[in-house]
Amino acid sequence: MYLFPRIHLPLKAMKAAEAAKTAPDAFYCRRLLNATGIVVVPGSGFGQVPGTWHFRCTILPQEDKIPAVVSRLTDFHKGFMDEFRD
Repeated sequence: MYLFPRIHLPLKAMKAAEAAKTAPDAFYCRRLLNATGIVVVPGSGFGQVPGTWHFRCTILPQEDKIPAVVSRLTDFHKGFMDEFRD
């Protein structure tokens, strides 16, 4: 199953990405990988509309493990948004 969700990043996160010399969606994806081990691909490699941010992922775990993966992703996203709240 492929997903291509749009993420709305706070200005503070976009400034942190700029300071790290990386695109905001790539910054988010790298932080997700480092925090959870979940690998996703920045949407900027797929022709997203300029000024919007996405990531692309493929979910392949056994069906009974999907809720745990979704929970880790949700927890990361909430923490990321709290950290970079404007």
